[in-house]
Amino acid sequence: MTAEINLDQLGKFQQDLDNHKDSKVIQRAVSHQGILASSEDFDAESKMEPVFSIDLSTGKVADQKQSGRCWMFAALNTMRIHLMNTYKVADDFELSQNYTNFWDKFEKSNYFLENVLKTANKPLDSRKVSWLMTTPQQDGGQWDMLCALIEKYGIVPKSAMPETFNSEKSGQLNKYLNLKLRHDAVALRELVADKASDKKIAETKETMLNEIYRMLTYALGEPATKFDFEYRDKDKNYHIDQNITPQEFFKKYVNLNLEDYVSLINSPTDDKPFNKTYTIEMLGNVVNGRPVKHLNLEMAELKKLAIKQLQNGESVWFGSDVGQSSNTKKGIMDTDLYVPDELFGTDLSLSKAERLDYAESLMTHAMVITGVDLVNGKPTKWKVENSWGEKVGTKGYFVMSDDWLDQFVYQFVINKKYLTEQQLKDQAQEPIVLKPWDPMGALA
Repeated sequence: MTAEINLDQLGKFQQDLDNHKDSKVIQRAVSHQGILASSEDFDAESKMEPVFSIDLSTGKVADQKQSGRCWMFAALNTMRIHLMNTYKVADDFELSQNYTNFWDKFEKSNYFLENVLKTANKPLDSRKVSWLMTTPQQDGGQWDMLCALIEKYGIVPKSAMPETFNSEKSGQLNKYLNLKLRHDAVALRELVADKASDKKIAETKETMLNEIYRMLTYALGEPATKFDFEYRDKDKNYHIDQNITPQEFFKKYVNLNLEDYVSLINSPTDDKPFNKTYTIEMLGNVVNGRPVKHLNLEMAELKKLAIKQLQNGESVWFGSDVGQSSNTKKGIMDTDLYVPDELFGTDLSLSKAERLDYAESLMTHAMVITGVDLVNGKPTKWKVENSWGEKVGTKGYFVMSDDWLDQFVYQFVINKKYLTEQQLKDQAQEPIVLKPWDPMGALA
């Protein structure tokens, strides 16, 4: 049955609006100030003081500028803490986000071309091919994808491969790299349709990768292979480590066993039972590298693990939907911060599962938890290191309410040593493969 909007209905709707005596006041406020400013609850803001019972020292906040590399910045920020504590490097020391960005885009290009070949016999209007062509590559990623890059290419300090125009403002590079990849997809699909030999396809793909490497080098600079690590520590002592490779630098100075860190998610949807592991089809960057793998846990368990890690002096990488109920200028993320349902006089509520199932929410941004306020042993708010520079929040740090974490945080990265014996067994399971467009495959 179809039903159009009729004039009688419009009359009733207008009469209902007229019956609301405060409708003109609300209309003036919303039309002049916007929805968020008109619905902001200042009492909620007053509860989000940036004071925490556990508060890690993590250095100066970095700035990803006009790029979508939050997952990279967040991960590298967690890794630099070891250097700061062990080698007393300056608070503004950073690991090179541009170095990992170069290899990520190069590996994602190869990953895309491989998926083009795997789906070459499917019609262009199939959902998988359509999904693949929508975004051949982008800035975003997940924790396991960064681990795959570091395990293959190592890591370097920012001085060895600094930022460029295109790393800080990635729009132009993404536009033309994706154009190149779609151009190459046409050629590869035509080769498969023409039944070209495996040798011919491999040679053609190698030429494509050579051209992509050239594009990335022009845009991002030449990736460091050997460099000198030179610095003065906080005690003013001079240090230099000459002719070191990125792999040697990671092993010596960062010294983390990346296999110890696992991705834990909270997805309370019916299609993902808790205590099972999941991966996502066609999601990754390094072919034959570390795959994306998530263990789904209830949020109460995730918070216990995060607190354990913080109590041991280690920050927590996490993925969330940062645009929900947050004031980015003030650096507050709180479900009580805005009350648009009261403003509009309507029900806007959805459960966390419903938001995922009905495309209202998914992971959009990765940050780092560096503190928590425990009252009677229970978390009330969390300290968050963002990667948007020092002009937002409290010198770049945000305050996240515990309820906001419950509703809009989807992923934590936790050292396996904090997991229970049963959680370790669950994490070791073979993952269930989810479809490419599943919300748990969203890139931060």
